[in-house]
Amino acid sequence: MKSVYIRDVCSFQVGTLVTILGWLTGRRRHGQVIFLDLSDSTGKIQLVLEKKTISKNDFLTAKHLLFESALEITGWLQENPQTKMQELHVQSLRVISEATVRISPQIREEFDVFDPDMTDHLLSHRHLYLRNPKIAAIMRFRDTLLWEARRWFRGHQFMEVTAPILTPVPLYEDGSALSLHINGEKVFLTQCVGYYLESAVHAFERVYNIGPSFRGEESRSKRHLMEYWHIKAEAAFGTLEDIITLVEDVIASLTNACRACGEETTKVLGTAYSLEGCVQPFPRMKYRDAIMYLQKKGCDISFGKGLSSVEEEILSRDYDGPFWIVGIPRVVEPFPYVIDPDDPEVTRTADLIAPRGYGELLGVAEKIVGLPMLQERMKEKGKLDDKRYEWIRELRGFGPVPHIAFGMGVERLMRWLLNIEHVRDAIPFPRTFRRSVYP
Repeated sequence: MKSVYIRDVCSFQVGTLVTILGWLTGRRRHGQVIFLDLSDSTGKIQLVLEKKTISKNDFLTAKHLLFESALEITGWLQENPQTKMQELHVQSLRVISEATVRISPQIREEFDVFDPDMTDHLLSHRHLYLRNPKIAAIMRFRDTLLWEARRWFRGHQFMEVTAPILTPVPLYEDGSALSLHINGEKVFLTQCVGYYLESAVHAFERVYNIGPSFRGEESRSKRHLMEYWHIKAEAAFGTLEDIITLVEDVIASLTNACRACGEETTKVLGTAYSLEGCVQPFPRMKYRDAIMYLQKKGCDISFGKGLSSVEEEILSRDYDGPFWIVGIPRVVEPFPYVIDPDDPEVTRTADLIAPRGYGELLGVAEKIVGLPMLQERMKEKGKLDDKRYEWIRELRGFGPVPHIAFGMGVERLMRWLLNIEHVRDAIPFPRTFRRSVYP
């Protein structure tokens, strides 16, 4: 197994004999000297091959190998007098696996991975361009973010629950979910694990899930995917104020915990890491007030309509950081959320909107405790007589308690924090609408 990585070389003394495994990613020739770039998952190092100090066969091989050939290099570590960077003066070269295909642009070369004219090519060859330093940097940030999220939950006494991906019950209407048939039964790929966390929260009181969700309704906006990842959590014995406070801590904590990795990533991308989430509390605007404000701005919107990305962007112009839209109408929200006793047309919910037009990051809610309100809401949504939801009603007969929840899209959070254009750039293998599921 490989034990020495390129990032480790900086800790070695000049003059050390080193063996490194990696991929050929660059080549320059100056007379009797060939300079190669060798890359691995941790970085890049320059190799110096002098015709007079290595075998004729190794020198010829270095001249003709295609990029992305896998190599084993042994050489002496030296410091380049001009760049002051470490480089390896090659003693021997062994080809582990020779690349046989060319592709343009070269996988790891410097180019704009966000160029719309290149989107189709890059997505069609995503299995190759994951090696690109910019795409790889985003994926490393994703790994850090998910690790820090789990650490936050563990530090706040939340237990991870691995909820199912196959479910008989969609959160919204059947047509909004991706369906398939198993043993003659129509089931769905999960839109939301909230129903299952609702069961688990009455056993463990603080629970979370990090996993995939699926969207059947087509949307080609910059913040929607057909398959995306959710961070979902529920807690027992809480109110809307509690979940708002908790989420603000989550956002600030993750922003700070991921800052070092985020700033390294945005340096590679040529963007800037977003720190607005560290300033709390986040401002709040009632949904009703947002509608009136948008109408004054000339938007064709009325009470009971969901906010579009354009309308969210208009609202965000008045804020320097994330802000809450509180009291989403009951006609918009699914049935499990509490009706506001002070305004029965809205629910005890709120959406967190990112600044600079990045749109909705997440939603929070108080969930219904008693069966009468649940049945009222289910009747509104045409689900009262739907036997698939019987187990959700049954929970209300076994000591239900006030419980609160939030759900946040991983890719949306990454898009905002890294200041990147589209959520498809925040996931290893994006599944977008009107595009073949390939690779």
